[in-house]
Amino acid sequence: MTEKLSPRAILDKLVSFPTVSHDTNLPLIEWVQAYLAGHGITARQHPHETDPAKAALFAHVGPDIEGAVVLSGHTDVVPVAGQPWSTDPFTVVEKDGKLFGRGTCDMKGFDALAIWALVEGHYAGLSRPLQLALSYDEEIGCTGAAPLIVSMNKYLPKGSAVIVGEPSMMGAVTGHKGGTGFKVHVRGFEVHSSLMHTGVNAIMYGAKLIDWANEMNIENRAKDPTAIAGTFEPPWTTVHVGTIEGGTAHNITALDCHFGLDFRFVPGESRADWVARAKAKAADIEAEMQAVVPETYIDMQEFFSVPPLTPEENGAAESLVRSLTGDNASRVVSYGTEGGHFQEAGYSTVICGPGDIAQAHQPDEFLTVAQFDAGHDFMQKLLAACA
Repeated sequence: MTEKLSPRAILDKLVSFPTVSHDTNLPLIEWVQAYLAGHGITARQHPHETDPAKAALFAHVGPDIEGAVVLSGHTDVVPVAGQPWSTDPFTVVEKDGKLFGRGTCDMKGFDALAIWALVEGHYAGLSRPLQLALSYDEEIGCTGAAPLIVSMNKYLPKGSAVIVGEPSMMGAVTGHKGGTGFKVHVRGFEVHSSLMHTGVNAIMYGAKLIDWANEMNIENRAKDPTAIAGTFEPPWTTVHVGTIEGGTAHNITALDCHFGLDFRFVPGESRADWVARAKAKAADIEAEMQAVVPETYIDMQEFFSVPPLTPEENGAAESLVRSLTGDNASRVVSYGTEGGHFQEAGYSTVICGPGDIAQAHQPDEFLTVAQFDAGHDFMQKLLAACA
């Protein structure tokens, strides 16, 4: 039998794997699979559909019945390049009551606690099963969650309550906005800028779609929010462009313009409606372009889609977390998580994990020892509830 590791020892090991989203996570996944196997727990990998360097992992302990509590975490982290770290980001350093390291807060701290709980639960003789779900590519749009859930439902009895361990200071978060992002490519036609009326400036036509985003934000902000929307900050669907590039020289109409266009929509609003509105506006602009030069176009490629997490009425996951934490506060967040995918797949879902989201993605990211201990206490109570 493999030696049982403490939550802290597991955290040290997980952080040592530099699982930045654009790199592989397989060494981490293979280590977790081997560690669980050493304790008699079968864990399955679900490989990325197109990238052999990535995989998700899931496992089940306890009776082979439905109704498990699912502990959901992601294995990828954001880059450290260009950030002024004062410690090695891939080594956990404890200092002043804080555990520094990339992913300690978001969210390998929870992952370590979940792996620890799975092993403890395996030996405890549970009456209610526990499941572990570790995904890839959460940080680039939660793209690994949906295929992981499909694979879990194929091989495991379906769970009834999902706890997504994103940092929430161990409070229950019951809702978040949905999100959809597009990579927009505007293809224009180059001419000398003195004859710009005979060309199609991709940047200037792209700016029309960006200005539409500004108009939508003004329009949405002016609306009276619904009851659900009113719980969010801001209480309206946002349309955002964060990067743009294009053009060759200041005196040439731009041949190409590339930018990202994304939506964070409040629960209750239709993702399909927002996508349709954006594409309709792009089609109108494209028609203007093609009236000048027919071969110009606007291409929109969706690169992520995250369903919203809608607060549940008497949700099983929320009730479980509140019973274990004693927390009765109402919380929603404007960022997305894999919780929306689980809820869309029919799971009762809540967010609860150690750490402060303000530390996520930061240089010198940290998780306080007190929060890690609070997460450990939560897992111990969960095991008792499932015993």
